[in-house]
Amino acid sequence: MMIRRLFIVGACLFFSYTVNSQSVFGKWKTIDDRTGNPKAIVDIYEKDGLMHGKIIKILEEGKEDALCIKCDGAQKNKPIVGMKIIDSLEENTYGEWKGKTLFDPEQGMTFKCKIWLNPKNQNELKVRGYLAFFYRTQTWIRVEG
Repeated sequence: MMIRRLFIVGACLFFSYTVNSQSVFGKWKTIDDRTGNPKAIVDIYEKDGLMHGKIIKILEEGKEDALCIKCDGAQKNKPIVGMKIIDSLEENTYGEWKGKTLFDPEQGMTFKCKIWLNPKNQNELKVRGYLAFFYRTQTWIRVEG
């Protein structure tokens, strides 16, 4: 009888944890790590088990219709809104998503990256871009709705 109760309590705790846990997928407000200002809304989604993300709105006043001037190739002078900036990241056993494609249209550069939810606040996404041995980490904020 006691084992049954412990099992039921354990199952309830597990269920409540999975219900309350958040996903990395959804809409996120990017925050400039140097100025603290919001820059854009990125929609992060899953396709074929991989993470992808595209810019769906620019928040900086006067830059809403910005073009990717520093981009090369097919993206040169294309609108930044709608641009895919995260491509084919894979999840590891630690709940981190890693890959080679985090694109910054402002710089026209692609970085290796790692993305994970802040374990202390599931409404914050940590986004780290790597260039050789150097890296920068931004905190993006979940957009509700």
